[in-house]
Amino acid sequence: MRAFRGLEVWRKAHELTLDSYRITTAFPREEQCGLTSQIRRSAASIPANIAEGCGRSDGRDFARFLQIAMGSASELEYHFLLARDLELVNAADYERLEKRVTEVKRMLTAFIRRLSADR
Repeated sequence: MRAFRGLEVWRKAHELTLDSYRITTAFPREEQCGLTSQIRRSAASIPANIAEGCGRSDGRDFARFLQIAMGSASELEYHFLLARDLELVNAADYERLEKRVTEVKRMLTAFIRRLSADR
């Protein structure tokens, strides 16, 4: 069992989730059950799956949860693109968010590779 709060990738994913919640507060009310919900759900899924994987004793299980987190990060990346194209997020905010998602995805990829190499 690992302590997820000590993982840099978890911290970055948690910060991304907080940022996602902040940015969606400005979305129109009619998006509350739509894009706002989807962005928040996919963002929160990333650190949640990292944390859940840390609770597993097997490295293979941990890697599986990191893969799920990676899928959620890709989903979030698309939702941000959609929000930009719908003009719900300005270009500067989109660039910042996209950069943060990419950073988390790179960190997850490196972590997954490291776990695979350890097996």
